[in-house]
Amino acid sequence: MGELTTTAKGTAVAAARQEDHQYLTFLLGGEMFAIGILNIKEIIEYGALTTVPMMPGFIRGVINLRGRVVPVIDLSARFGRDSTAINRRTCIVIIEVEADAEKHDVGIVVDAVSEVLEIPVSEIEPPPSFGAKIRADFISGMGKVAGKFVILLDVDKVLSIDEMVTLSHIGESSGLLAA
Repeated sequence: MGELTTTAKGTAVAAARQEDHQYLTFLLGGEMFAIGILNIKEIIEYGALTTVPMMPGFIRGVINLRGRVVPVIDLSARFGRDSTAINRRTCIVIIEVEADAEKHDVGIVVDAVSEVLEIPVSEIEPPPSFGAKIRADFISGMGKVAGKFVILLDVDKVLSIDEMVTLSHIGESSGLLAA
């Protein structure tokens, strides 16, 4: 029975490892990025944003997601680039991030969602120390897919703790909580 339990645990660990290497890929300013699939809650059509005054430029506003206020970040602007130009393929990816032992939903605006890819560990390089167009601390690795690099983002580092505190209070201070 002990062997069966060990085997079952081993299988569960192997399955979890396999899931850890599945990524949602998306385009942002013509470049391919990816986020671990376990951080993704859903993908929704862009629209119905309410702007919130006095927020940093990369915060597009908030949306009402089934009665909850969810801040929406323009990921391109967050990376110091131009704001995302909205078109018919623009969407909001709802991700779950953790700050101060609490989980928060945050929407990120992307040009277009591509697909879910499984990237083997052997095809993931460590983040570069220079040369990328974004700060290297946001990058968990560089995945090689079909001879090209995909930038693997670390969602917990894309937003700093201070920014997460600001985001978590948007609904409370803006009076935008849905009834």
